[in-house]
Amino acid sequence: MRDVAVIGAGKWGQALAHALGQKCDVVITSRTPRDLPNFVSLEEALKRDFIVFAISAQAVRSWLEAHNRFRKSQTLLVASKGIDAKTGAFMNEIFEEYLSPSQLCYLTGPSFAKEVMRSLPTALVINSRNRLIAEEWSELFPDFIKTYTSTDIVGAEVGGAYKNVIAIAAGICEGLSLGENAKAALVSRGLVEMARFGTYYGAKEETFLSLSGAGDLFLTANSRLSRNYRVGLGLAAGKTLDEILEELGEVAEGVGTARALHKISVNNDIYLPIANEVYEILGGKPIEKSLKDLLSHRRS
Repeated sequence: MRDVAVIGAGKWGQALAHALGQKCDVVITSRTPRDLPNFVSLEEALKRDFIVFAISAQAVRSWLEAHNRFRKSQTLLVASKGIDAKTGAFMNEIFEEYLSPSQLCYLTGPSFAKEVMRSLPTALVINSRNRLIAEEWSELFPDFIKTYTSTDIVGAEVGGAYKNVIAIAAGICEGLSLGENAKAALVSRGLVEMARFGTYYGAKEETFLSLSGAGDLFLTANSRLSRNYRVGLGLAAGKTLDEILEELGEVAEGVGTARALHKISVNNDIYLPIANEVYEILGGKPIEKSLKDLLSHRRS
């Protein structure tokens, strides 16, 4: 059995520990002690050869600055999805400041932690420049998870991050009872917007029609199991962002990613109308004004 450690004991980290634990010897750790099976110290976790990284995207850089003690023989599967709000950096850009690209894989695809914990059928993509370690990681997953491999890291990262922002917009749409026509239009145009952003950075267009793009988007933007979708529902109900996040009790990655996308959009003149309206709403813009402005856009 392979020795695996999961860093990050939130719901997604726990779900991945459950899944990988079907075929591997898995331990889990986090910043604060948790009453979980096989919970160990960070020092103990870092002795493992296979490391799953499942902490909040906005905390990745500070964690690596404080704890980067990885060996060259270790491989990491990054399960964090998002874009750094302060710098606009993708996860692979941050990780590659500290580790060799040949050590790194990135996990994407439609996957609610709750369903993975129930061992329900799921399909995921392992993205890496090193196809050999991607295939090695693929073999560690249980039978109820079908894995694919890809080398389009940027496309996978954009899909995994961007879908959370569109999910906030979809939650607002649902919360305002705007109808199924409106939600279908929003999600499909969100996919177009996601692909426009990704191809600007050199991603492959076909990635956005795959599990990492459309698959993850359609899941996250259509279910109350999605934290980001619930952020949108709360905003539509007139709650403040602080109230919503306190009720969630977990990180909603779309909030930080919306800020990052807005900054990148302005600095590089990329047309991202939905993401930018989500950013404005999170900053206090009235939803009715945002909806009117979004409907008035004429660019395709």
